[in-house]
Amino acid sequence: MGRLLATPDRAAEIEEGKLAHGHKIEVVDAVALNRMLPAGAVHQGLAFKVQPLEGVSLEELAEPAQGVIVMLDQLTDPQNVGAIFRSALAFGARGIIVQDRHAPALAGALAKAAVGATERLPHARVTNLSRALERLADLGWRAVGLDGTGEQTLEEALDRQPTVLVMGSEGDGIRRLVAEHCDVLAKIPMPGGFESLNVSNAAAVALYEAARAQRG
Repeated sequence: MGRLLATPDRAAEIEEGKLAHGHKIEVVDAVALNRMLPAGAVHQGLAFKVQPLEGVSLEELAEPAQGVIVMLDQLTDPQNVGAIFRSALAFGARGIIVQDRHAPALAGALAKAAVGATERLPHARVTNLSRALERLADLGWRAVGLDGTGEQTLEEALDRQPTVLVMGSEGDGIRRLVAEHCDVLAKIPMPGGFESLNVSNAAAVALYEAARAQRG
């Protein structure tokens, strides 16, 4: 059960309209509510605190082996991760894999950027991404790492096989050990001459290409 927090005026409106739907309203002043929420959060006098979203196991996400999974290697910016969740859902990905220690909580700014995708798209948290790629390979998945120095383009690297799209952080890219567990490193060709895209934009392009390759 979540906690329904409201300023006195909003609490009165909810009670008058019978909109609490069985939740007990906790009345707090606006200053206290601001302290409970992330900096810059827009709440309009009302907030609902829910339990963290539960993930699924790697095997649940990966079986049967078909379609596309996204793996995020140390992406820590909530806005980017939320946007990637949104794109992954839009392009029909199976789910997202993140590392336990280096991934933001699926709440707050991330959930806002995802616009509901975190509730609809499964995710798995794993301790070690390299080992996760080994297990995925055993289950029939092929890993394609997105890297600006890759020798192949995404179009050349992608096919109809079950595919794990591996995305690295904007600063460091995919870590060496994770890259070594990818079957191929591929780049997005940029004829405009600009060196790089925001990681969430790159993910959207990669997911579009992967969805197209899956259709054959």
